[in-house]
Amino acid sequence: MPVRREVSHAEASSVIGAVIAELARRGAGAAVAVVDPHGELVGFMRTDGCPLASITNAINKAFTAAREGVESSEIGERSRTEGFPMTNFGDLRYTGWGGGVPLVLGGEVVGAVGVSGLPEEEDIELARRGAAVLAGAGDEEA
Repeated sequence: MPVRREVSHAEASSVIGAVIAELARRGAGAAVAVVDPHGELVGFMRTDGCPLASITNAINKAFTAAREGVESSEIGERSRTEGFPMTNFGDLRYTGWGGGVPLVLGGEVVGAVGVSGLPEEEDIELARRGAAVLAGAGDEEA
């Protein structure tokens, strides 16, 4: 039977913690979600000052990145350039906004992180920062 590695709650907490620490340093508010490889929620935090719509957006960005194994912004770009409507994915949780980044360990997508609440480029940068924390921890284990 195939066994698939999934992000643990401790790893999700580390990813979220890294993003939250940077948000605190900047004095900014956002939502941070970590999901498993299926796109289902493992951990979530909404900081003070986070716009309410960002709650669902962060979760959906992570969902998209986990399901497709690429950053959510790449899905959005494909949708725009190839004329492929987001609704063709068959799930309204798919989004093309940037800020969803896969969590990869040993070449395998084990989940994803989504950040929402700031300008898109900042969401992307913060999500990549969170993903790098897990990637770095995985390198040390190898």
